[in-house]
Amino acid sequence: MKALILASGFGTRLYPLTLTKAKALLEYKGKAILSHVVDKIPENVDILVNINKKFEADFLRWQSSIDRAVTLCVEPVLTEEQALGAIGSLDYWIRAENINDDLLVIASDNYFEFDLRRFIADYDGENTLVAVYDIGDRSKASQYGVVHLDGNRITELEEKPAKPKSSLIAIACYIFPPRIFPILFQCCNRGKRDNLGNFIAHLIETDEVRAYTFSELWFDIGSIEIYRSLQ
Repeated sequence: MKALILASGFGTRLYPLTLTKAKALLEYKGKAILSHVVDKIPENVDILVNINKKFEADFLRWQSSIDRAVTLCVEPVLTEEQALGAIGSLDYWIRAENINDDLLVIASDNYFEFDLRRFIADYDGENTLVAVYDIGDRSKASQYGVVHLDGNRITELEEKPAKPKSSLIAIACYIFPPRIFPILFQCCNRGKRDNLGNFIAHLIETDEVRAYTFSELWFDIGSIEIYRSLQ
């Protein structure tokens, strides 16, 4: 298994904080949010972090400051307009790094306290696994991908519905088996490069997607208001 942490976004919703600093390097509890993610990944999993060219120097300094070995994968983009998008980044690095392993994918703006070892242990080696969280409030759920479950199987994912049917949401933490990579490539070829939630929704229509439901603390740094509320 390999891990790919998505950190190439420009964090425009957090301007002006992210005009000169990558969102993944904003601090929480005394260290970069990205470092919290890295610390949770088991030692036997190789870590790739995809970043953009604009903040490469900052990520290199971060890389030299941590104890864990990580590989920085630099996308040749300097502006939001050039960004590959989450699906596009996955497609780009799976091809560039010739990845044929099970792939743990985590967005770098996630903070979570569940044990990733349990998440990985729940993966059956065959079907996509998605971390699922009960946010407890349907109005808040409308800002995320809302899932419907049949046991541990995800039967539907609605991306940011106006009227959510539940408060269960998919967070940006997944394990993808290599057999679904061709489906990912097809999505990119059709121009659908941005939202991983939309890719999961598409995958559910043709394949089995499983849920790992957790109750430990989770939040994402989706806006400047959320980030400031944590300080």
